[in-house]
Amino acid sequence: MTATTPHSRSAETVAELRGVTKEYPGGVTALGGVDLGIRAGELLAIVGPSGSGKSTLLHILGTLDRPTAGTVGIAGHDVGRLRDRQLSALRARHIGFIFQAFHLVPSATALGNVAEGLRYSGLPPAERRRRAATALERVGLADRMSHRPHALSGGQQQRVAIARAVAGEPELLLADEPTGALDSASGDAVMELLHELNADGATIAVITHDRELADALPRQVRIRDGQVVEDTVRDIPAGVR
Repeated sequence: MTATTPHSRSAETVAELRGVTKEYPGGVTALGGVDLGIRAGELLAIVGPSGSGKSTLLHILGTLDRPTAGTVGIAGHDVGRLRDRQLSALRARHIGFIFQAFHLVPSATALGNVAEGLRYSGLPPAERRRRAATALERVGLADRMSHRPHALSGGQQQRVAIARAVAGEPELLLADEPTGALDSASGDAVMELLHELNADGATIAVITHDRELADALPRQVRIRDGQVVEDTVRDIPAGVR
C-alpha cells in the first residue's frame, strides 16, 4: 500500500471497523473480517463490483445494520454497546447520507426537504430552517430554496440531498453512488462539490462501482467477495478530478 498523509488534516479516527463479519441465513457471508479506519478530513472511495459487499459495508458504517461479529466505532462510540434509540441518536448527530435516489419529499421545497433532515436533531424549527438555508447556499442553491423537486434538474436535486446531508455538520458523510442517476456533466459537478466540501474539512466516503470515479479520489479501498483487497492512498494533483 502506498501511503501519504494529507496536509493539515487531523489524525482523529471518525470510523473504525475491526474484524467485521456479516453473515445472512443460508450461509451467505457478505463481509468476512473487514478492518477499515477512516480519519477526519479524508476523501475516499470504497469501490467494488456488484455483490462485492460494499453496500453491506455502507450499511454497517452508517449504523443501519449491525455486524455478525467484530467491532464498529463511530465518532468514538462503540456501536455494539448502544441500544437502538441511542444508535438512532448517534446516526442523526454524526452521520450524513447521500443516496443515488435523491429521496426528496415531492411536496416540500428545497428548504423544507433540508430542514426535514434536521427533524431529529433536537433543534427548534427556526434554527433548522436557518441551517437548511445555510447548507443550500453552501451547495450553490441559494436561488432555488423555494423550488420543489419537480422544478429542479437531477443535478440540483442531488445538491439538495447533499445539503440535507451536511446541514447537521456530521463527522462522516457517506455517499452511495452519488452520480449514478445523473448525466456525466451533472455527475462531474456533484463530484466537484464533494471535493469542495472535503477541502472545507468534511470527511467523505464514496461507495461506488465506478473505477474511474474512484481513481480520482485520494484514497481508494477496493473490496471483493467481502474482503478488502487493496487500500491505497496517494496525492491527487490540484485540478485533477
